[in-house]
Amino acid sequence: MGELSGPGDAVDRSEGFGERLLGQLLDRAHEMPPQLIAPLVAEEIRAIGGRDVSILLQDYAQLCLVPLPGRGLTDGEPLPLEESAAGRAFLSETTVEQPQDDGVRMFLPLLDGSDEIGVMALTLDGVDDNDRRLLRRLAGLVADMLVTKNNYTDQFLRARRRKPMSVSAEIQWSLLPPLTMTTPQVAVAGILEPAYDVAGDSLDYALNDNVLHLAMIDAMGHGLNAAVLATVAVGAYRHARRAQPGLAELYAFMDTAIDDQFGPDHFVTAQMMRLDIGTGHLEWVNAGHPAPMLIRDHRVIGALEGPGTLPVGFGGSKPQINTRQLRRGDRVLAYTDGLVEEHTTGGALFGEDRLIATIERVGPASASVQQMVRDLSHTLMRERGGITSDDATLFLIEWRGGTADHLTRPLL
Repeated sequence: MGELSGPGDAVDRSEGFGERLLGQLLDRAHEMPPQLIAPLVAEEIRAIGGRDVSILLQDYAQLCLVPLPGRGLTDGEPLPLEESAAGRAFLSETTVEQPQDDGVRMFLPLLDGSDEIGVMALTLDGVDDNDRRLLRRLAGLVADMLVTKNNYTDQFLRARRRKPMSVSAEIQWSLLPPLTMTTPQVAVAGILEPAYDVAGDSLDYALNDNVLHLAMIDAMGHGLNAAVLATVAVGAYRHARRAQPGLAELYAFMDTAIDDQFGPDHFVTAQMMRLDIGTGHLEWVNAGHPAPMLIRDHRVIGALEGPGTLPVGFGGSKPQINTRQLRRGDRVLAYTDGLVEEHTTGGALFGEDRLIATIERVGPASASVQQMVRDLSHTLMRERGGITSDDATLFLIEWRGGTADHLTRPLL
């Protein structure tokens, strides 16, 4: 069992002790102001013999992990996701242990459900299975507290920023759901560029019973006007989706809402999907977007072509619904046109062929959907010479099939 720095002073980290500690932490956290969450966590970790506690949050561009400032926390420089122990813990979603002269440095991923928040780091004199179990559960509780308290403060959002953010980007980020969701049957992940200046691009999804609903939109224009248009489009999509209509009715509601509010001179290109996560049956309406890519065994099988529909907001268009049966393990990549219509440093249009080649090069090294969209987005950015003159958004779906019934069975 792990020990305190004083020789022979063993610390109780048994399961019973751990349950009491986590329960006490949860009891104290209910009324805890957001700024005291970090000191509370640091205090509890010191009680089990830990020291040098850091809470590292992923930045908006998904490039590094930024230390959260706070009393009792160890501050420092941001750590890159690539080539750092903290980054390995984040990318692999597993604990990384780094031996040091004075003990073991532990890096534990902070997972809110399946969405990664960041990493908790601390040092112990020694580590055994009791320590690992307790710290893994503590990290889960810390992630939940950060997400809950985030609704009451700007502290965590400020820590994640590496540069100033435009008003339009502020609006768009406030609209987004968690950018990662993983279940036994389906996994999704998204990323937006430029992270600090995105305006018209947005995405939304919901898993309702056995149906995954997804919408990706690209509002016309730039800056604040595009952000306002995107806000109405996402709001109309959510309102219609929650009434449980089919894709045709959902498109019609969004189309009417935007046409009534802005008139025919404003529109939104959109892609709306419904995936039955039990059967793998996919249906979609493509209202002016590039066709999604179907990826199987790390190869692009082809684009999911089909009859297109007018962009949302022109008024009265009849939506064309396309269908496809997926195989287990298939990935579907939806993206906005800013990704392929950008020009490379040599002046050539980036294009679909170069996108496909990049997908097939990046895919085999990407275990998770989150890692693939991050690697793909950053690779494409480098190949475009760091240029993003228009919003460029990626959203990846992986269908796994099966059921999640085993998660509801009582634990023995």
